[in-house]
Amino acid sequence: MQPTQRSSATLAEAVKVALHSLQGHKLRSFLTLLGIIVATTTLICVISLIEGVDRYIATNIADMGSNVFMIERFPIVGDMDPKKWLELRRRNPPLSQEEYEFLKEKVTLASDLGMDCRRRSDVEVAGQLVTDVETRGVTPNLVNIEPIRVELGRYISEPDNARRGTVVFIGHELREKFFPNVDPIGKKIDLNGRPFEVIGVAQSQGSVFGQSRDKFVLLPVETFFKMYGRQTWKRYQARALSTEAMEQAKDQARMMLRAFRHLRPGQEDTFGLFAADQIMALWDQLTGTLAATMVGIVSVFMVVGGVVIMNIMLAAVTERTHEIGIRKSLGARRRDILLQFLVEASVLAACGGLMGTLVAWIAAILVRTLTPVPMAMPVYAVSLAVGVSATVGLFFGIYPAHRAAKLDPIEALRMET
Repeated sequence: MQPTQRSSATLAEAVKVALHSLQGHKLRSFLTLLGIIVATTTLICVISLIEGVDRYIATNIADMGSNVFMIERFPIVGDMDPKKWLELRRRNPPLSQEEYEFLKEKVTLASDLGMDCRRRSDVEVAGQLVTDVETRGVTPNLVNIEPIRVELGRYISEPDNARRGTVVFIGHELREKFFPNVDPIGKKIDLNGRPFEVIGVAQSQGSVFGQSRDKFVLLPVETFFKMYGRQTWKRYQARALSTEAMEQAKDQARMMLRAFRHLRPGQEDTFGLFAADQIMALWDQLTGTLAATMVGIVSVFMVVGGVVIMNIMLAAVTERTHEIGIRKSLGARRRDILLQFLVEASVLAACGGLMGTLVAWIAAILVRTLTPVPMAMPVYAVSLAVGVSATVGLFFGIYPAHRAAKLDPIEALRMET
């Protein structure tokens, strides 16, 4: 037999012995692999959570567009330190309509610059009441900036805004609630006790972590100011002329707003300006912390599982000392014995990895079915988990395998089975 064929036969035999050992001692094998199973399950679940939320944010939250940015009173703050938050509230004045008009005139690198205000309201139709509805006053050009699309009717228009019209553009959920089988266009709804005419319905946008994105009412911003005053919360949204002009448009808007507020060079911005890439960057920062925590937890379980595997393999060496002596007396070399025990340890750990993968897969299905949390199990997570498990088994199997390989055949044969 050629050396290559001999090695292949030895490896195949070692795998068969390992699987036979697992089958013959099911409870012992399960308890041995418990640490590996928990570690693998944790690893895959965390990766699936990060992957699922990454995809979800990319498609549902950070869907502003590659050339859209926002200006708000506060920046995106990753570290929500209460002192820092209080400092921002003291330092950053609310955005004003005068600033909006100034930016709309001066920011030439934006094709559209809109404004919206918001609050929560109650909406009622024919005795049916929906509470805590997102109510927004919008400039008509926001239809060119936001991802909202018209399903029925039309969006808020300039004449609606100029005459402070009592008209509303409603979300898909309100249409299903109040007008499930009729055309809602021209129908009346009561917004905080005031009658408004429905002029349009938005296409469904789904939900974010179980919170509906279709439970809203849009009305002309001037109507909003008439109802709730001009001192309400405001946000500006802008669409750059192109993706390539995005950074220049952001810089221009920042420079103009700083000039309007008379901020000196070196002073921090007293407003927040951000785009979709900054939302993703903040999420990446959070997932980095989560991943670091995951590595620590998985490492502990892997080490515990590896130590258990090493002890079991040492016990196996003692149990099979006579067998090892017989194999050596029949011509088995040290490397054959070494390979056998290393393969057994790796196969044992890899089986733990596969069992952990199965548990993680079931957990991902249950989480997706029973909760709004998105989970997506990528193929690389399974490969990584099983590969790490097998490597742990290989590493912690070195000492038992080395001990078995250097047994003296004569002394080993004297051991009773």
